[in-house]
Amino acid sequence: MTIQTNSPVQKDFSIHPATKMGHVSLTVARLENQILFYEKAMGFKLHWREGNKAGLGAGGADLLRLTEEPNLKKYRGVTGLYHFAVLFPNRRELARAVARLSALKYRNHPTDHIMTKTTYLDDPEGNGIELYAESPEDGTFVIDGDQFVTRRADGTLSDGREPLDVEALFTHLKEDDRLDQSIPSETRVGHVHLHVANVEKAVDFYHGIIGFDVMGMSKSFHAAFVSAGGYHHHLGLNTWQGEGAPPPPPDAVGLRYFVIELPNDAELNRVIERVDRAGLPTNKTDDGFLVHDPFQNGVMLGVGKKN
Repeated sequence: MTIQTNSPVQKDFSIHPATKMGHVSLTVARLENQILFYEKAMGFKLHWREGNKAGLGAGGADLLRLTEEPNLKKYRGVTGLYHFAVLFPNRRELARAVARLSALKYRNHPTDHIMTKTTYLDDPEGNGIELYAESPEDGTFVIDGDQFVTRRADGTLSDGREPLDVEALFTHLKEDDRLDQSIPSETRVGHVHLHVANVEKAVDFYHGIIGFDVMGMSKSFHAAFVSAGGYHHHLGLNTWQGEGAPPPPPDAVGLRYFVIELPNDAELNRVIERVDRAGLPTNKTDDGFLVHDPFQNGVMLGVGKKN
């Protein structure tokens, strides 16, 4: 879902406006099956594979990393990943992605959020995925107080969750477009949406410590949205699995961590200093510093890599 507000909530410290989302790391039960899905249904390229691990994406930096572990299962009613969102550079590439899913008869839910065009699906192990392209020329989807207000470019109101006109989307395809072509190199992770146990505590962490600006909060919707640089949202935070939901057990499939990419080492160090002052433990890895939010969602703080 895509949200913006007219006046993001800022404070003395804001994370650098050039901050972006990096790769998402998942724990999976069947690596071979997941690789096949992301290659064939999603159009990802297999970048590397080593033992029980693999990295996939659009040919540059990884967008997704998979780690296979034995005897895993899917749990409901826990914190973790709601979905990770793959951002395409334009409607034509989104149309190719949706057409690929349609040709495979893979279940998905095309949705028009007005300011984005999107479809939702789950991978074979139940990890939520959003595929989207920006369409701000079509209107806005904002939080006004506690309410969502979606307005088309002509001023008329929408509920912001209309069925997507797929036939209109497919007009962006060209006759020689191939559905077996890999996703374009400009494709990236646009945002990540998390299940949390408490929205206010989530905002205290992602806004108060990490430094994202609050783009909107809705008590009636049980959600908040935060971002860097005025983007509609880099993170969605919701309690749709239940207020006070526990973290998943160790044998759960799903989110290991997601990456927040700072533009340089100096900006990364500014955020790490805040994490240290908050008394939160970090684990230094090759990709950056791993910290966990209050709900045990893994957050990797690193520096963006050039594709």
